[in-house]
Amino acid sequence: MSGSRNAKQIIKNIIFRILLGVVLLFYMFPLLWMVISSFKTQADNMSVPPVIIFQPTVQNYINVISDNPFLQYTFNSFYVAIFATGLALVFGLPVAYYIARFKCKKLAIAILLSRMMPGISYLVPWFILFSRLRLVGTYTGLIFTHLTVTLPLVIWIMIGFFEDIPKSYEEAAFLDGASDLTCFFRIMLPLVKPGLVSSGILTFIQSWNTFMYSVVMANHNTQTLPVAVFNFLSYGGIDWGGLTAAATLITLPVLVLALLIQRHLVSGLTFGGIKG
Repeated sequence: MSGSRNAKQIIKNIIFRILLGVVLLFYMFPLLWMVISSFKTQADNMSVPPVIIFQPTVQNYINVISDNPFLQYTFNSFYVAIFATGLALVFGLPVAYYIARFKCKKLAIAILLSRMMPGISYLVPWFILFSRLRLVGTYTGLIFTHLTVTLPLVIWIMIGFFEDIPKSYEEAAFLDGASDLTCFFRIMLPLVKPGLVSSGILTFIQSWNTFMYSVVMANHNTQTLPVAVFNFLSYGGIDWGGLTAAATLITLPVLVLALLIQRHLVSGLTFGGIKG
C-alpha cells in the first residue's frame, strides 16, 4: 500500500511540475522572445517563418543608447517614480489607516472607482490645469499626474494591512498616554512594515511603467523611459530590433529590483492575508 501511495504521489508531483512548466512558459515566452529579438537584425526580425538560429548583434542596443538620450530618460524615470512613490506613501498611509479603523466604506469605494477609471480620462483635466499653472513639461507636473496611478494603489493595499492589526494595540497605546500621531507612527507603521515595503515596490513599478502621462505632460527634457520605446514606432514601419532592445533595457532595472527584494515582496503580500 505504501508503495502504491508513493507512486501516486510521484505521479502527482510530475503532473504538477509539468503544468507549472507550461504556465511559466506561457508567461515567460513574450519576455524571452523580446530579449532574443533585441539581438536580431531587422531582416531576421521580419523573416517569415521566424529565424531561430541567427548571428547575434548588439547594434540595436548601441543605436538605442546613441540615438536617444537614454541616460536622461533613465534619470527621469527614477526621479519621477521615486517621488511619486514617496508622495503616495505619505498621503496614502494616513488615508488607508483612517478607512480601516473607521470603516469608511463609501470613501474606499470612491478610491476604488478612481483606481478603475482609465488614465486617459484624467489626462485632459490635468493638461488644462497644469497648462494654466505652467507645470506642463516639469517634473512637478509629471509627478502629480503619476499620483493618480500610485496613490489609489497604496491606499487599497494598505487598508487590508491596517485592518489586520488588532485594536487592542491602539487601546494599550492610548492608555499609556500616546497621542494619535504617536500611535500611528510608533505603533501602527512598524506593525505594517511588510505591507509598506510591498506597496512601495508595486507602486514604484507602476509609476516606472506609466507611459501615457509622459508622452503628453512631459517635454524632451522630462520624458521617461517608456517614451524611448515609442520613438521606435513610426508610420513608415517598426524598428523591431530597436524596439525590443529599448524594452529590454526598460524592463531590466525593474526585473533586477524584483529579484533582489522578492523575499520582502512575498512576505509582505502574504502578511496581509493572515489574521492576527
